Amino acid sequence: MNEVWTIAGQRPTTPCTIVIFGASGDLAARKLVPALYNLEHCGRELLASQMAILGFARREMSVEAFRAKAREGVARYSRLQLEEGCWDRFAQKLNYLSGLDSPEGFANLRKRLEEIEKERGLPPNRIYYLSIPPGAIREMVEKLDNAGLVARADAPYFTRLVVEKPIGSDLHSALQITLAIQKHFHESQIFRIDHYLGKETVQNLMVLRFANSIFENFWDNRSVDHVQITVAEEEGLGTRAMYYDEIGALRDMVQNHMLQVLTLTAMEPPVSLLADAVRDAKVNVLRCLRPIAREAVRSSVVRGQYADGMLGGEHVPGYLQEAGVSENSRTETFAALKVYVDNWRWAGVPFFLRTGKRLARRSSAVFVKFKRVPEILFNRYQALPPDVMTIRIQPDEGFSIDVLAKRPGLDLSIQKVRMDLHYSTEFSGPLADAYERLLLDVITGDHTLFQDDAFVHRSWEFVQPILDEWQRDASIPLEAYPAGSWGPKAADDLIRAEGRAWLGA
Repeated sequence: MNEVWTIAGQRPTTPCTIVIFGASGDLAARKLVPALYNLEHCGRELLASQMAILGFARREMSVEAFRAKAREGVARYSRLQLEEGCWDRFAQKLNYLSGLDSPEGFANLRKRLEEIEKERGLPPNRIYYLSIPPGAIREMVEKLDNAGLVARADAPYFTRLVVEKPIGSDLHSALQITLAIQKHFHESQIFRIDHYLGKETVQNLMVLRFANSIFENFWDNRSVDHVQITVAEEEGLGTRAMYYDEIGALRDMVQNHMLQVLTLTAMEPPVSLLADAVRDAKVNVLRCLRPIAREAVRSSVVRGQYADGMLGGEHVPGYLQEAGVSENSRTETFAALKVYVDNWRWAGVPFFLRTGKRLARRSSAVFVKFKRVPEILFNRYQALPPDVMTIRIQPDEGFSIDVLAKRPGLDLSIQKVRMDLHYSTEFSGPLADAYERLLLDVITGDHTLFQDDAFVHRSWEFVQPILDEWQRDASIPLEAYPAGSWGPKAADDLIRAEGRAWLGA
């Protein structure tokens, strides 16, 4: 029987009302409502019985229609089966209010919240989840405050604001959004959500590194040759064409998801498990990221855009043929970078980042490739491959270590073998969705898995010079790559120039 050490148990949730701005949209249907249903479903009373969920959007819709739409989303997207008894209990928590864009919309919101709280005996603990475009954030927080819907941070009842990434489209807009939010909310009330941080394998990075001395002892430039982080997506744009064509891969993935994973991979041990300590350790990595100078953008960054190709045995169109995409769009759907963390631990170790749409398969992973053993003994007469540790974020969560071992037999033959852990087989029960973990943390007030303003600004400071140079120099190539491949040839050239190759393909 394997022992389990519980460092921090799940805190009980406090009765509150969650207001989902943009509740008629895709994120609420696919992620937020199913995640809340799963928290209700799991039988551990993770949601307080008095809790209420209020959808707030522009679209006219009755409460009954909203509940029917929510049921459809749960049936389609929830990791757990829809059960009638559980659904009936959960559905009673759901309410809906239209008029997000009307002059009296926020006065009506206040009135409806007060009615719900009175009906259910709820305290005025409120969570506002902004599932809206970044450009609308400033207006929404100002209207909330003007309507008297924002309590002070030291008030007896809490007010919390959840903001989805991306926060801004560049450094300037991110700073403006931060100033607007902090004008009306204290930093302790703000939860900047990045769903990657809710994934089990991403959370396990800290445990893997700091709870096992064998890993942390060789997690530095003395043993590591280089690190690769890949986030590959099979899908194209779906319903996000208008949004994505203004954003691109560097803003959509590198500035947030990939830099989050990089900081967890490279960070120093935090002084404690408190939220501020963990977040400070991550920001310190960003402070050490070597800026990519204007003249180095061509040699250190590759951008690409997918053309038509074969994926899963079917022909798929290129990016410029996707509905809603400008026919002369220069938006990148692929980005690869070579970066360095200039501190004592990682000096001289390159980190290679790669992300793209319409790649060969869906795969997110961190690869830590170690240095070769000296050219003596077994490595004297033939080049033996170095050890590799792979941390799989999705879809097959887990990690593995490739090492060399003697093959059984009379000859002295060496073979690569893999020690592999799969979450799906090692641990019983399905893995919780990232949004379940993060929504639960918002309700309990735990900031550990959320970005602070320093991380947002530092990450934008890193990518902004790249964006500026792409804008300034139209001759920097936008490399075409066929859908179903692993990206443009230039990305292979980027890593081969260092005598290395991409892993996981």
